[in-house]
Amino acid sequence: MLDRPSLETTSGYRPVSLAPLRAQPSADTPDLPACHPFRTARISPREGFRMTEFEAYQLPEEHQAIREAVRAVCEGKVAPNAAAADETGEFPQASYDALRAADFHAPHIPEEYGGAGADALATAIVIEEVARACAASSLIPAVNKLGTMPLLLAASAELRQRYLSPVASGEAMFSYCLSEPEAGSDAASMTTRATSDNDHYVINGAKRWITNAGVSDFYTVFAVTSPGERSRGISAFVVEKSDPGVSFGAPEKKLGIKGSPTREVYFDNVRIPADRMIGAPGDGFKIAMRTLDHTRVTIAAQAIGIAQGALDFAKRYVQERRQFGKAVAEFQGIQFMLADMGMKLEAARQLTYVAAGKSERGDADLTYFGAAAKCFASDAAMEITTDAVQLLGGYGYTKDFPVERMMRDAKITQIYEGTNQVQRIVMARELLRG
Repeated sequence: MLDRPSLETTSGYRPVSLAPLRAQPSADTPDLPACHPFRTARISPREGFRMTEFEAYQLPEEHQAIREAVRAVCEGKVAPNAAAADETGEFPQASYDALRAADFHAPHIPEEYGGAGADALATAIVIEEVARACAASSLIPAVNKLGTMPLLLAASAELRQRYLSPVASGEAMFSYCLSEPEAGSDAASMTTRATSDNDHYVINGAKRWITNAGVSDFYTVFAVTSPGERSRGISAFVVEKSDPGVSFGAPEKKLGIKGSPTREVYFDNVRIPADRMIGAPGDGFKIAMRTLDHTRVTIAAQAIGIAQGALDFAKRYVQERRQFGKAVAEFQGIQFMLADMGMKLEAARQLTYVAAGKSERGDADLTYFGAAAKCFASDAAMEITTDAVQLLGGYGYTKDFPVERMMRDAKITQIYEGTNQVQRIVMARELLRG
């Protein structure tokens, strides 16, 4: 065997160790202070430039443990209900009971109200894992967060205690009433009215596309309190299902997430105490938009969960399915599709987790990142689930296999909590503002 020539003798180039450079700064470069990030960072060179203990892009152990725990519950007690919920359109009560027993039904509720106190990233992981098993069931933790987020952002301590504790215990669910028949993307044009009457408000109007309507016990309702002031004339309230005058329309006949009921909610002279207002009069629209900044992250999490479920099933299928004497996974065209699916999914996941971190910290750029995560992840989910159907061929088009359900479920993630066209408007506005 020929001896390998050294780099020094063949090119005049001598490999340089980084250690002397770190240990002996040049005369022109002052030594780094002890508090400098480069000094405090845990840098452990091994085998050249490979570094260990670099955790910036790795989930903390507690979050990994949460994923494992949720996945175990979902594989055993949620996934088996998914097909039936889709077929019958009935709320998956067994899934709710399983999530409630494991404290995954509303993990975001703070401990002071009896909740698990999960941070925004942990909550996103819970929703992602439930969606991987059953998208309709993932709307249990997702909508509980959507409905209660206005209280966490702006409600009085008394109102929080009264309504968050039953959600934390699993005795109640919470929904969010913003959209109306003629006020969808243009939410500020709503017509539902809340008229002051001494120490009460009387609410009249209708809300549309309300997720888990009829199942939830409590509703955050946005209504006009000062007509003519557009967004500045909207206030937020807590309405109970048991309040006289509250009723529900028939369940919508939907393409997907059929196990999560979507109905209109009607308010006919619904009289509620004034202390059920969330925040101050006129703050409702601001509260609604701040809520969506946080909860669009949960829709992104739902989207990547659906996509992961579809990719997992498609991978197993192409490894087992044989054509022309070999597994179809060995064909390059199939491999290209899988590569693109995995690439899109991981990019969506990383963006979603970054947005979740910003939600937890309350970063100033959350509006942009929440919209970006929701938009990118939902577009990716639609593409990935569609490709999963394609990979299964004719089988993918039948209800005997779950990928067609996942494709139908994925579509709504591009629509609710603001269509992806609206998300792009939000992102552009934030970019131009900066």
